[in-house]
Amino acid sequence: EVQRLNQQLEEKNGEIQQMINQPPYEKEREILRLQKSLAEREKAQATSDVLCRSLTDETHQLQRKLASTAEMCQHLAKCLEEKQRKEKGNSDDQIPTERSNQVFLLLLYNEPSLQALICNLQDENRMLKQKVAHV
Repeated sequence: EVQRLNQQLEEKNGEIQQMINQPPYEKEREILRLQKSLAEREKAQATSDVLCRSLTDETHQLQRKLASTAEMCQHLAKCLEEKQRKEKGNSDDQIPTERSNQVFLLLLYNEPSLQALICNLQDENRMLKQKVAHV
């Protein structure tokens, strides 16, 4: 292990000596190459940051939409229950409010169009994550 490390150290020392012995224009070229590489990485990082912010904003927007939809579903479930109570006039035969809300939400989330929307959003999210990883 020590011999291997010593060999690596010697290789690095050799590289340093080569850099020192290079003519000034070679050093300038290397500096420019490194600066260009740094600029490209900074640009890629900036693009990645923008995409991440965009994804974060979209995620928050979708969370707000979901919360709003869930609230509306609960409201509709309560309205439906009240309407059924009025029509039957007998609350003993009715499902309790909490239970009817759960049933209504299960029906809503099992609706094929909602499932398709969720799948589409998941696919879009996966594609955006791949784009971010690529950048």
